[in-house]
Amino acid sequence: MANMGKRLKNARKDLNLEKIYSLNEAIELVKKSATAKFDETIDVCVMLGIDGSKQDQAVRNVVTLPNGTGKTYRVAVFAKDQKAEEAKKAGADIVGAEDLLEMVQKGDMPFDRCIATPDMMALVGRVGKILGPKGLMPNPKLGTVTMDVATAVKNVKGGQVE
Repeated sequence: MANMGKRLKNARKDLNLEKIYSLNEAIELVKKSATAKFDETIDVCVMLGIDGSKQDQAVRNVVTLPNGTGKTYRVAVFAKDQKAEEAKKAGADIVGAEDLLEMVQKGDMPFDRCIATPDMMALVGRVGKILGPKGLMPNPKLGTVTMDVATAVKNVKGGQVE
């Protein structure tokens, strides 16, 4: 490293590079050495020892943040009949089946997240090549393929992050 500034030198003076700190000790050290006038953040890197190119070793999950993200998401739901009504009541922006499928095939996608019921996945699979690369394809592991569409819509609107 070339020249270290005063701020970085002061932050590193209490740090022992030979020691492995526990999570609580590391957080305490970071809080003690924080000097900025704003809330600083901490980046955590975890070595999982997996091969990301293999599909069965991919790591994906969702977290619902307590105070949301501050962004409003437009939600589309592939559902029919009663589940479509539940989705509308829960606050979904676009609800449909074949009509929504046609919109996606035309390239008109005015939504940020996509939810589907299991019975509609045969339809959604047809547009998988369009939704997949954009990260919009519903996935049961992420909770976007579910029979409980009302809860899924509320979670997405409430600040669920992948």
